[in-house]
Amino acid sequence: MRFIIFNDDEQRFVYNEVMEAALNNKGGVFFVYGYGGTGKTFLWRALCACFRSKGDIVVAVASSGIAATLIPGGVTAHSRFGISINVTEDSICSRIKPGSDLAELLIRAKLIIWDEAPMTHRHCFEALDKSLKDVMRVLDVGNAEVAFGGKVVVFGGDFRQTLPVVSKGSRADVVAASLCSSYLWSFCKVLRLTKNMRLQVGSSTDNVEELRKFSEWLLEIGDAQLWNPEYLQQRAILAPTHEIVESVNEYVLSLIEKDERIYLSSDEVCSDDRGTGGGDIHSIEFLNSIKCAGLPNHQLKLKVGAMVMLLRNIDQSRGLCNGTRLIVTDLGARVIRCIVLTGSHKGDRVHIARLTLTPSDTSKFPVRFSRRQFPIAVCFAMTINKSQGQSLSQSRSIFQDQCLVMASFMSHFPGSPEKKA
Repeated sequence: MRFIIFNDDEQRFVYNEVMEAALNNKGGVFFVYGYGGTGKTFLWRALCACFRSKGDIVVAVASSGIAATLIPGGVTAHSRFGISINVTEDSICSRIKPGSDLAELLIRAKLIIWDEAPMTHRHCFEALDKSLKDVMRVLDVGNAEVAFGGKVVVFGGDFRQTLPVVSKGSRADVVAASLCSSYLWSFCKVLRLTKNMRLQVGSSTDNVEELRKFSEWLLEIGDAQLWNPEYLQQRAILAPTHEIVESVNEYVLSLIEKDERIYLSSDEVCSDDRGTGGGDIHSIEFLNSIKCAGLPNHQLKLKVGAMVMLLRNIDQSRGLCNGTRLIVTDLGARVIRCIVLTGSHKGDRVHIARLTLTPSDTSKFPVRFSRRQFPIAVCFAMTINKSQGQSLSQSRSIFQDQCLVMASFMSHFPGSPEKKA
């Protein structure tokens, strides 16, 4: 029997609520609502440790790969449940079928944890709900009438952070796609975490002092003492758009007094589009000029000591997933050697090879093409959306027209955690 020591009464209350529902097989849907630093990850680890020490099964997933690596045995929700990339109102989980191994696992599971839930489209949760009802009615026909087939499901996240991305959608479309707009929200019991366990609420320094420290950090970025996992794994510069991220990364990379190496990609039109004349119409130069989220640029500039981020799930068991941050230690012709900075595998030395990648959303381009390039991007700065789940203790925000730094973090902003999106 494991004894969990909580430093906060709110965490203990949430833990006891979930434990009571799971141990008594009462079922229930919980949403643990807390901003960054309130101890959600610690809570997931405590719940997993308690149940698994008794031989029970806990299915732990997250909306992003980097958040999944912070939970013991965690994987992405799309990978675990077989949720399609482009979900609709009629979507179901392709991997959860009556009689399958995964269905048997979910039937036996005492608890399902889904971290960073607010950033996922509500249709994903509804797909899991329909699939669980389908497999759980084998045990009891009445399970088809209750949320998630009577399983205990715990969601976690913060609605003030990144909401689901709706392509070319309005603000109303984004809100309509969030979990709180789903029919499942009426079944959720909201449990709140309001105390920041990572940072002390209220800043002891003013904006001028923060700006001074940030400026000094940029000037010292070339100092060798900064290039170590312990220093970099909790720090990042946040920006609102990809264009600003690229400009900041290029500037910070120029401060490193090391030899620069440039890697060029090999782009080509996919074979099934060549017969339509796409290969003749669109030149290689045009393919090289394409930039889109989730795809490395044609020209990749790197230096030893540069911080990079993975753009694809390579090996989640080793912590190499979309969003993992690394520091470059050696630049080879065919592989890049790095040290993992984040997740449970931080400090591990890994080798990154080139991959053949295709854009996840091909509807935006006139032709389907593939790009062979290292699946990484420089990430001294990252978009606010990409920082979701990174659990940074020190982050700075860059605005488009000015290089200003927020004097306090998300937890210090005016407003109460009671507000919803």
